[in-house]
Amino acid sequence: MPDHFDLIVIGAGSGGVAASRRAAGHGARVAVVERSRVGGTCVMRGCVPKKLMMYAGDLGRLMESAARFGWDVGAPAFSMSAWQDAKAAELDRLEAIYLQMLEGSGVALLRGEARVEGRVPDGIAVAVGSRTITTRTLLVAAGSRPHPLTIPGGEFAVTSDDVLALHELPARVVVLGGGYIGVEFASILRSLGASVTQVLRGEGPLRGFDEDLRARLAGALIARGVVLHTRVTPARIDRSGAALRLTLSDGQVLDADLVVNATGRVPNGHGLGLERIGVAPREDGSIAVDAYSASPVDGVYAIGDVTNRMNLTPVAIAEGRAFADSVFGGAPRPFLHQNVATAVFSTPPIGTVGLTEAQAAQRGPVRVYEAEFRPMRNAFAGIDQRTYMKLVVDDASDCVLGVQMIGDDAPEIVQSLAVAVVAGVTKALFDATVAVHPTTAEEFVLMREVKRRVG
Repeated sequence: MPDHFDLIVIGAGSGGVAASRRAAGHGARVAVVERSRVGGTCVMRGCVPKKLMMYAGDLGRLMESAARFGWDVGAPAFSMSAWQDAKAAELDRLEAIYLQMLEGSGVALLRGEARVEGRVPDGIAVAVGSRTITTRTLLVAAGSRPHPLTIPGGEFAVTSDDVLALHELPARVVVLGGGYIGVEFASILRSLGASVTQVLRGEGPLRGFDEDLRARLAGALIARGVVLHTRVTPARIDRSGAALRLTLSDGQVLDADLVVNATGRVPNGHGLGLERIGVAPREDGSIAVDAYSASPVDGVYAIGDVTNRMNLTPVAIAEGRAFADSVFGGAPRPFLHQNVATAVFSTPPIGTVGLTEAQAAQRGPVRVYEAEFRPMRNAFAGIDQRTYMKLVVDDASDCVLGVQMIGDDAPEIVQSLAVAVVAGVTKALFDATVAVHPTTAEEFVLMREVKRRVG
């Protein structure tokens, strides 16, 4: 293995792997450094295992209503240990695929901690264990880690990483935080059978999302049996044997078998030695970059969660590929964080792309179209869970500025509609589209009545 590379990537998560493979495809000699498992947070400790756990919870919910459809499934029982074994095998399989992709692309993988040593005549020196390699271009794709819980007894709380490693389902769970991670794990653990309480600093979950989605998600969580404590923060955790006691800022005390710290994540920019080459991470550990993922220091770039721009795995991948095309492909192009679709795998799930109603109204007059109903499967099974959909339309141009949905299959439906939003679809084109019946998605092309005008 050579000691000098055209590109060194710190971090073999989804973004780092995508960037390194694309750069190698352009003819660059590339090395990627990884201290843990190849695949990063999303594949090993986030999106993938979380969704596998979500599927387990969904199967439990389906079995609850199976009798209405003529099935006798007996008395179902969930084994966290059995799920854990199957998950471990699946992650091993995925990591092997990532390793094959790197090898097939000609990317060198170095295992260990990366430490930037400083400038050398042929570029930047990076130490990995006892070896030092150099590069003309450095890409930091170091990701993020769970935010520490800095309260007395905070060490007794676990993170999402720990939840995904459980071999037994705890009976009583308290989830701290109302972002993506908080609502997803509250939903999943409740679906698996745990008693769940969620502690929210604000008035409701998912701050920054469309207000109609937030309100309906809060109602759905409560309907599923999740107890919400709003406008409070954790004050201290005390432990007595295996049991935990959480005291809140308003004096309430909650007993639990597991307290999950889902209060956010911290970029991993500190501790890499970047200051030695003039790159000073911000106080929160993030690295400042421009639309081309370039730092203010020549030859140093960063993508993904470590930049704290838009912390989504597909965004990190897109940033990485844009970087590689710009620097090594001779086709400079920025990645603009506009009309990025996202999903929250709560119960029920959320899908959204474009502007919220409030954001769109700040730009000028908009029309709002809505639909709310019980899907056929839920109605037949006697399930009260409803689906809500919204289109936010610019009044002047008729362009659809935002698509919002909460309900079964929302992520899949909104992913398809995101193509139309990126293309600048108008409401008239929605109206001209013939519905596929009977489906949930057809409601998006059947909305005719303006519910309100704002802005």
